[in-house]
Amino acid sequence: MKAILAAFLKRRIAWVKRNRIKSGVMLVLLIWYYFSLPQILFSEPYATVIESKEGELLGAKIAADGQWRFPAQDSVPNKFKQCVVYFEDENFYYHPGFNPVSMYKAFVQNRKAGKVVRGGSTLTQQVIRLSRKNKKRTYFEKAIELILSTRLEFRCSKDGILDLYAAHAPFGGNVVGLEMASWRYFGVRSDQLSWAESATLAVLPNAPSLIYPGKNQLKLKAKRDRLLSKLQQEKIIDLQTYQLAVAEPLPQKPFALPQTAPHLLQRVAKSQNGERVKTTIDIALQQRVNQMAKYYYSQYRQNDVNNLAILVLDTKTRNIISYVGNAPTDAAHQKDVDIIGAPRSTGSILKPLLYAAMLDEGKLLPNTLVADVPTQISGYKPENFNLTFDGAVPAHRALSRSLNIPAVLMLQDFGVNKFYEELQHFRLRDISAKPDHYGLSLILGGAESNLWDLCRTYAGMTSTVNYFNAHEGKYRTKEFAELNYQNGVEADFGKESYNKTILGAGAIWLTYNAMEEVNRPEADEAWKFYDSSQKIAWKTGTSFGNRDAWAIGTNSRYVVGVWIGNASGEGRPTLTGVSSAAPVLFDVFNLLTRQKWFAPPLNDLEEVEVCALSGHLAQPECPKIKQWIPLKGKITSVCPYHKLIHLNKTRQFRVNTSCESPENIVTESWFVLPPVMEWYYKNQHIDYRPLPPFKENCIESNTATMDFIYPKTTAKIFLTKDFNSDVQPVILKVAHSRRESEVYWYLDRQFIGSTKTFHEMPITPSAGIHEVTVVDESGNEIRRKIEIVR
Repeated sequence: MKAILAAFLKRRIAWVKRNRIKSGVMLVLLIWYYFSLPQILFSEPYATVIESKEGELLGAKIAADGQWRFPAQDSVPNKFKQCVVYFEDENFYYHPGFNPVSMYKAFVQNRKAGKVVRGGSTLTQQVIRLSRKNKKRTYFEKAIELILSTRLEFRCSKDGILDLYAAHAPFGGNVVGLEMASWRYFGVRSDQLSWAESATLAVLPNAPSLIYPGKNQLKLKAKRDRLLSKLQQEKIIDLQTYQLAVAEPLPQKPFALPQTAPHLLQRVAKSQNGERVKTTIDIALQQRVNQMAKYYYSQYRQNDVNNLAILVLDTKTRNIISYVGNAPTDAAHQKDVDIIGAPRSTGSILKPLLYAAMLDEGKLLPNTLVADVPTQISGYKPENFNLTFDGAVPAHRALSRSLNIPAVLMLQDFGVNKFYEELQHFRLRDISAKPDHYGLSLILGGAESNLWDLCRTYAGMTSTVNYFNAHEGKYRTKEFAELNYQNGVEADFGKESYNKTILGAGAIWLTYNAMEEVNRPEADEAWKFYDSSQKIAWKTGTSFGNRDAWAIGTNSRYVVGVWIGNASGEGRPTLTGVSSAAPVLFDVFNLLTRQKWFAPPLNDLEEVEVCALSGHLAQPECPKIKQWIPLKGKITSVCPYHKLIHLNKTRQFRVNTSCESPENIVTESWFVLPPVMEWYYKNQHIDYRPLPPFKENCIESNTATMDFIYPKTTAKIFLTKDFNSDVQPVILKVAHSRRESEVYWYLDRQFIGSTKTFHEMPITPSAGIHEVTVVDESGNEIRRKIEIVR
């Protein structure tokens, strides 16, 4: 064999040497033939198509040239393949790209008729003609098509050529390609077409004008039925299938494309325009959430609230399983705006992040009392939503009740700059101004963020706890990974580490326990009394002016985020996170599979004794309870509010050796709050015991018994005017540990009056710096400087 091959090559080489010109020409022709077919056969723009994880069509965006042209499928369904081959090119699988017999028959018939009455093109030639934009049908063009067809046969398999044909054949109007035609005329995927439907679409590229509804129905049916008859004769389908197929009606009114996730389609089109993207969307869940969005939109629009957004994540994979970017509203209310990525005022939605950060840093414990009193800091005056004060409230209750004043005081203690850096670690990209720009309002909606970033943050926190528990106290370096909507793409969570990523698992777990205590919407008030109720860590937020209503919740598997409001920024009086967004949140969670509550991350927690009343680490005088705290919580301060006091034997009066003999003095631990905190705290806690008064004739120790409620230190006060242009007084307030005491008020050392029980004094001083002095009947004195601006 080798000798024969060598002899053949020797003869060929000798021939080339003798015929150099002929050999050169042949080489040039071969090179031209090899490169004659463009590397990219079709350069037309395609529609952007998104599918669910199950392969169901979610939506499509028309191609840039105005054609509905879907990207080519991986394979052509067998029914359409059989139909189109038997209709267009029976010898498709046997010829080299052209069929000489068919070409000769077409030439003879066309010449006799004096016009084109029959085509001799193979499917391969039709693909070439489509790629060359259907140039004028001349014999010269036919020759070019023939050459390119044979070249295409070398490049592609037969099935590959069928794929190209099915993706680019015209199906009437601006419908191009089998997949789009299947949806347009029958409302199903191409692999779900019946034999009659497949046959209908197989004959259309030959005469696409026949598809117009109400026209040419008889011609179209005749062509379809002839094809079906041929399939039956060739034993491709049986007689019964044929009879049922010819009985099927032709398509009438075109079907609208599914628009199950239109705003996700927008997002995909920005980075993957013209591609077919299989997403992570759960089609059944998406449809249910869409129905829910429609229901709530119909309710809220009656109050002129026209927009909403819902995002559902699987925290294990970071996959988005439902994406509703806006309500089914109208163009006048920005129905095309994708609100999931839009920056909106955060309201109170960042409070859990501050609480978790302070736990993690050892700045407080879950039950640590935080002041809830009238507060003014450098002209900034936060207020609680219900305009009341608790005096002091446990930190976890301040979070679950979303109290604003404790949150501001906690932020002041933690530091705005430090909290800002924490938010940067979470990659909340819309919080991009300098920390001074936000100040303390950062925790109450002074900044903007978006549903995407916030849900990603909570998903990272949830996964931190889950991974820590499942992997012996380890973290992952990229736990707060980006969200994913593309099926088959796995998130990069980085490497394992014993160092926390941003927050420790213990602090997050304690934060979620506090969030789980939040009072649910009115219709779900009794949720704790039902064994079947879901445990969800959730938080709401309402921005200033009732412009944005937020609700974000998580269990051990899912995160759900909801935003309600107007895309225009218009506020509505009744729009709040609790009343508007929370009901949607819980309805979505009811669609998801129930999950067990988070297991405690014991490797990041320690059980210690804390004061039962103050929540601080217990001192010897405190009533004690056991509580789980983060490891760093051991550096927090011990209880500052329990003091040993001396009482007489009846425990009615405080005494000391100046008025009582030592053997008659009883020592007792007493819970004592500062005057202002005490003033409000005792109104909310009937079991709070104010300090007993000193026994008559006792020399009182120098104990602080009163303090200013208003104004605060170095306050600048602006005096307002009423409708009659009369200057309104400013009301000074003082809290005294003994309400019945009489106190005396001085302004710039001038006596202005006295008060009993309710220590409030109206004044209308001139503009400038003034000093307010208050003295009680025991001689205790407090002073405060104020600046009056008129």
